[in-house]
Amino acid sequence: MRTYHIETLDEIFRKSVQEYIDSLAKPVGSLGKLEGVARKIATIQNTLRPELKNPHHLLFIADHGIADEGTSPSPKEITWQQAINITQNGAGINIFTTQHDFKLLIVDAGTDYDFPQDLGIIDRKIRKGTRNFLHEAALTFDEVETALTYGEEIVSLAAQNNCNIVSIGELGIGNTSVASIWMSLLTNIPLEQCVGAGSGSSEGFTLRKYEILQQSVNRYTGPLTPMTIMSEFGGLEMIMAVGAMLRAAELKMTILIDGFLMSNSLLMASHINPEVEQYAIFSHKSEEKGHSLLLEYLGVEPLLHLNFYLGEGTGAVCAYPLIASSVRMMNQMKSFEESRISNIPSL
Repeated sequence: MRTYHIETLDEIFRKSVQEYIDSLAKPVGSLGKLEGVARKIATIQNTLRPELKNPHHLLFIADHGIADEGTSPSPKEITWQQAINITQNGAGINIFTTQHDFKLLIVDAGTDYDFPQDLGIIDRKIRKGTRNFLHEAALTFDEVETALTYGEEIVSLAAQNNCNIVSIGELGIGNTSVASIWMSLLTNIPLEQCVGAGSGSSEGFTLRKYEILQQSVNRYTGPLTPMTIMSEFGGLEMIMAVGAMLRAAELKMTILIDGFLMSNSLLMASHINPEVEQYAIFSHKSEEKGHSLLLEYLGVEPLLHLNFYLGEGTGAVCAYPLIASSVRMMNQMKSFEESRISNIPSL
């Protein structure tokens, strides 16, 4: 695995940004989370006049061998069918990327289907779905390395379009199984607390899913490193997202983190290089069972709680207007001195 060179953000400048925000014509802290978002983006860009350029949404899609064990009530073919629906502007993510003027890049990371070449899906297929990790490693080390590299390449493609903010989403029946295992192994939170129903709903279904995933974890007795976890229990779309996040941070992009799946990809990326977290903004808390615990573990409070569990990165794109508002605050709001208003004390 290559070394990612991610710059540590300047703490002295961050304090200068905070002082500037506190000088604006409002009670200190009165714009709550928006002030934290503004501080982060300004610090990433090292300017008191940050700007958001050409936002891109990266949607990685793939299938999972573990789905053969019935860990999802939805059939595997939903992955490729929904992917085609997205190319036809028929999905939730299309509504929000169009509304907020995101460039949507759809990437076939490993779908068990051959897409027609004229759909506009970027072909980075490594294999037609992962192996069934109940019985064997999902991926080889070489396949993991390739997935990370492809994720980096997609971000570099966005950067060539003068993009400095990316959101990342996923599509793949069975991928909450991957996320649950990653979360448990990387945080030491018991797997049972990390496993939710995914697209299912019944308590009995969730229990069966947990039992299958626990058997899968028990199968592997080797060392637990980012590489071994991604190899043994990986999902190609999630690994490409990991590579994308690490590369975006190298390029000093702001990264919008979606729900349970992408929070776990960020968790994995942070185990490869902890500095990546400095470039991440958590968009929303999803309804997936383990997400609240994971956010608490990471010590972050996302912008929104809209009871989403759709995936595709919808929550991240929906949060974008608030992020844009925070940048407008930095650029358009006058200071007390400029406004000739007496300083208003904080509450």
